[in-house]
Amino acid sequence: FYFQVLLCCFCNDIALSTGRRRRRQQERTVWVRPWIVRRVEFGLYDRLMVELRNEDDKAFTNFMRMPPAMFDEIVGRLTPRLTRRTTNWREPLSPGLKVALTLRHLASGAKYQDMQYTWRVPHNTISKVQMTLPTTEAGWRHLADEWYRKWNFPHTIGAVDGKHVACKAPPNSGSEFYNYKGFFSIILLGVVSSDYKFIWADVSGNGSSSDAHIYNHSDLRAGLENGDLLGWPHPDPLPNDTQDVPYFLLGDDAFSLRTHMMKPYGAKNLTREERIFNYRLSRARRVVENAFGILANRFQVLLTTMSHHTENVRLIVKACILLHNVMRTRNLEDTQNVRAPNRASKDGKKQRNLIKQWINSPAGSVPWQDRMVDHP
Repeated sequence: FYFQVLLCCFCNDIALSTGRRRRRQQERTVWVRPWIVRRVEFGLYDRLMVELRNEDDKAFTNFMRMPPAMFDEIVGRLTPRLTRRTTNWREPLSPGLKVALTLRHLASGAKYQDMQYTWRVPHNTISKVQMTLPTTEAGWRHLADEWYRKWNFPHTIGAVDGKHVACKAPPNSGSEFYNYKGFFSIILLGVVSSDYKFIWADVSGNGSSSDAHIYNHSDLRAGLENGDLLGWPHPDPLPNDTQDVPYFLLGDDAFSLRTHMMKPYGAKNLTREERIFNYRLSRARRVVENAFGILANRFQVLLTTMSHHTENVRLIVKACILLHNVMRTRNLEDTQNVRAPNRASKDGKKQRNLIKQWINSPAGSVPWQDRMVDHP
């Protein structure tokens, strides 16, 4: 339901970004331009997409980033919300055309001014156009079981990282959106599962913030610290071991080490066991970086500098994530009260050392880990 509402908002409101700007109304010399009237005869939706659907499913999938059946399903779900009444002034855009315009914009990153000519839809009309966490212990444990099965790292619920999505600087925003990489952006902070799906995301951050700052002020972190997340599994032993260990997320050096957040050893002169631990953790955590790559490669609007209003940029990112999850689910992808920080960090170090020992023991080692450390 949340997916339908979000995509409907984007389809119906992909002009509000320009419509929000106050303009003086001017008399229209032409209500509908003749070349726009011939949309059905020559526009991409009624011509090319019909040809691709009938003749080349693979090309249709590449064009829309999904096969015809999934496109039809999404249009069917959104039609009640996207349907507009016909007036004496003009024929409304069909729900299918709205969805197609939205998906193509997300997939290509093409600007509205460029799309208007091939789709034969005015650019100011084009521009108008949640993930769910588990709630049971069995649901959380299933995520952890998949991490261990696919990436050989136990008790992992998800991997967390941040991605900057470039956008134009909002008026009078100063350096609020300017990031350390040298451009303006909003931040997508995501937690992904072992199969590259997003199980949680936050797009509220502005470019000047850090991943850790956004995470530290999130409901997810508060829920982990306070034990409020529904169904979060109780500690139990690592595979083939006897000592109870909490379940956790995997992060990089930007995050604080806690029992619910494992990160690599950062000191120099690491022991061999610590190097092996770092390799095993980084191998698993790399999934979140790959998920960002898959997301941006499919929806290449995320690779551009978006000129939308920042709230629409956040909306676009959410829509891309939800579409990404739908396609991953359908197997269409090839590949704030907090405990005292000193105590929490100490417990995290103790837990990391325990997992390190397990990774280097007969119970948790894998045959190739020594070779990978010797010859990375």
